[in-house]
Amino acid sequence: MADATGKTILIVEDDPDAADALQILLENEGYGTILASDAPSGLEAARSKKPSLIVLDVMMPSGTEGFHFVWDLRKDTDPETRDLPIIVLTAIQSAAGLKLHPEKGDADYGPYEYLPVQAFLEKTASSAELVGTIERVLANPKQMHDAGK
Repeated sequence: MADATGKTILIVEDDPDAADALQILLENEGYGTILASDAPSGLEAARSKKPSLIVLDVMMPSGTEGFHFVWDLRKDTDPETRDLPIIVLTAIQSAAGLKLHPEKGDADYGPYEYLPVQAFLEKTASSAELVGTIERVLANPKQMHDAGK
């Protein structure tokens, strides 16, 4: 729809109500939107439409489909697709107590490497927090998640 900002956001969310709410919010902020209800259609949209940013749910029809989406995207042969910024918007951290952005690495991964995205937000985040995070990420799309946010 409306694209006053010149930026398009791909929303990968399996819950139609949540997807619609995000779409309305972002279009009211002047962003164009693309909707995908699962990881495969989200990857196809990312590859064909080249959005400015992706807002991604983790828990989708096939369980933790969002994690696989991130890794499939980051392994894409096209750098324009591979480097698309991602904001994870999920309830899995509070629901399951998982920490998706460890500040310390381990034997296999350095800090923030095992899920290379630009930001994490709980689904309970306010509209203002989501829009502010989108603006911050779009201003510096190559910066990975930082501990202060």
